Amino acid sequence: MTLSAEGYLATVTATLDRVAQSQREQVARAADLIAEAIRADGVVHAFGTGHSEALAMEIAGRAGGLVPTNRIALRDLVLHGGEPADVLGPKLERDPSVAHRLYDLAPIGPRDVFVLASNSGVNGAMVEFASLVRQRGHGLVAITSAEHSARMESRHPSGRKLADFADVVLDNGAPYGDATLPLPGGGAVGAVSSITAALLAQQIVVEVVARLLAAGERPPVYLSANIAGGDAHNDALEARYAGRIRRGS
Repeated sequence: MTLSAEGYLATVTATLDRVAQSQREQVARAADLIAEAIRADGVVHAFGTGHSEALAMEIAGRAGGLVPTNRIALRDLVLHGGEPADVLGPKLERDPSVAHRLYDLAPIGPRDVFVLASNSGVNGAMVEFASLVRQRGHGLVAITSAEHSARMESRHPSGRKLADFADVVLDNGAPYGDATLPLPGGGAVGAVSSITAALLAQQIVVEVVARLLAAGERPPVYLSANIAGGDAHNDALEARYAGRIRRGS
């Protein structure tokens, strides 16, 4: 593949097509799990670290998305837990103990479900968080790179990975190292995991809404806050989940 914008586009397009075809069944299973939780008055919690936080932002709090959603982030330790800002750092995601603090800080209810994203699926905080989710009896959807995760050793003391705890595992199709266009002498550019994860997230949301409509329910879906009537529409829906979803962090 040529090292150019056109070469990257061709790679992304091919990868998106492959992910869309290969993950169709898993998307349906994830939608079933989430729709069932929402119909039971549950909330969807989304968590990702590093660039995988983009996946959580696709799930929680955006136009056209589901209102009963909450985004969990490492900075919750500072914003909601009173930790000093310098606790945050690029290797914090490798610390398993962080998961317990994040879980305790989140407004989690017994009928809630989780969508966790990690391209590698091996960092300690994410694996420990997934373990906690399963221990507490919540449904869990994982989005990860099957190829990358398979080639990595777990950074969790158990030796397990994110996918080991999930009810549904979706492969984002990213290669080992994420970047797709090789460079002379080694290395590569053109990462794809954020793009494919966004596709999977939006496909899941669409399928959840389709299931709610088929059940005769009006899906709680956001309007853009930047269109007429958006704020009033969204405020009314968010009021149903007061204290259970966070926005603005």
